[in-house]
Amino acid sequence: MRRRVWRWAVAMWLGAVVVGGGLTLWLRESEEPAPSAGWERSSPTPSLPEGWRSQCPTPTPDADGHAAVLCFIRTR
Repeated sequence: MRRRVWRWAVAMWLGAVVVGGGLTLWLRESEEPAPSAGWERSSPTPSLPEGWRSQCPTPTPDADGHAAVLCFIRTR
């Protein structure tokens, strides 16, 4: 009787390890990004135009003293 319980416990543990390992591999593979379709051409990042700082507004602090500005610069 004791051997039967021991074997059952080991079999259940082994089954849990196999299922957990399989789920880990399956979930890890689904999380990886899809491979790229081919070579991608990229150009160097364009430099900002001269005088770009004057085109952005000066940050003004709010009631808490925090200041933030978001400035969009379009380049060709």
